[in-house]
Amino acid sequence: MEKQNVTLSLSREVLKRVKMLAAEQDTSVSAIMERLLSEFASHQAGYRQARQDHLALLKAGFDLGTEGTPTWTREELHER
Repeated sequence: MEKQNVTLSLSREVLKRVKMLAAEQDTSVSAIMERLLSEFASHQAGYRQARQDHLALLKAGFDLGTEGTPTWTREELHER
């Protein structure tokens, strides 16, 4: 897979902590960023698909056992 360089601006404190974590995990900051960004992109794609699926369900509607016509009136529901 071809790699491409990206410029990223981080605070010194964040970069320092990430470098320490990378060293502890015997990896690089680039590898950590690639993994995190890949997970983020996958999560977003999954979210988009789930949203589309749920919107399709809402558009299709749900069978509430009334065959489209309620068997009650508003007044009956609110009788005291």
